[in-house]
Amino acid sequence: MEGKEEDVRLGANKFTERQPIGTAAQTQDKDYREPPPAPLFEPTELTSWSFYRAGIAEFVATFLFLYITILTVMGVSKSSTKCSTVGIQGIAWAFGGMIFALVYCTAGISGGHINPAVTFGLFLARKLSLTRAVYYMLMQCLGAICGAGVVKGFDKSQYKILGGGANSVNPGYTKGDGLGAEIVGTFVLVYTVFSATDAKRSARDSHVPILAPLPIGFAVFLVHLATIPITGTGINPARSLGAAIIYNQDHAWDDHVSTIFEFIFFFFRFVAVTMLALYPLRYEKMGMSVTVSIGMFSNGALFMSKRR
Repeated sequence: MEGKEEDVRLGANKFTERQPIGTAAQTQDKDYREPPPAPLFEPTELTSWSFYRAGIAEFVATFLFLYITILTVMGVSKSSTKCSTVGIQGIAWAFGGMIFALVYCTAGISGGHINPAVTFGLFLARKLSLTRAVYYMLMQCLGAICGAGVVKGFDKSQYKILGGGANSVNPGYTKGDGLGAEIVGTFVLVYTVFSATDAKRSARDSHVPILAPLPIGFAVFLVHLATIPITGTGINPARSLGAAIIYNQDHAWDDHVSTIFEFIFFFFRFVAVTMLALYPLRYEKMGMSVTVSIGMFSNGALFMSKRR
């Protein structure tokens, strides 16, 4: 009996103070070291099978992403009454759910980018080499084109009639509105990716379990809810490019590359990602210069839109 009481006493006094959690634990020593920045060029990657396997994973993931999401969009467009379809909420869930599933499946192989904007942002943050970034973006775009092509192969006539899931600025909105929506939407997505995959945060807040694909998928879902009425929601250059190439109608291209100031679905996503890459530096002057340059591009887009 005395032995049991001694065990209880020792157990109760093992932790004499409450353990710090959250931000209070930042001063504690953690088993974490900042990884070195990735080199700009890594020739040895080209001789590694894991390099090519990662590219294949990005191709397959983007292929499946376009296949499922375009079919969902076309299903909603096909119905005369939205009550009989999943509606905008269902489209948003299709995009967000597929990102959640595909990031979970490919994170251990390629990092689960599935988006050239994410790849570009990680490259700016020196998380991967230029060689890998270019390879990933190429495979993502090819996967998106193939995914949209398979959907078109099911029924070419219906594909053309239903719009093929291609992005365009909807009536009632200007190209400037589309520009702003795409910049903010892409910022939300990539900001979530950086936060959910931050190894330092995981080490500091290890008491908070987090499944990285979950917040990323929710970010995609929420951005789609907000911007589907404006642009159909791009926030993924590969998704917009693949659908536009296969659909191949003038109005689907007009809002993409009509002038140098109107790269709504391609160039300005990278502007948003660049903002995010500069954000952790906390340089006020640099932040001001980025804001000013974006304002100039936005005004230019509006000006060119009015001229036309």
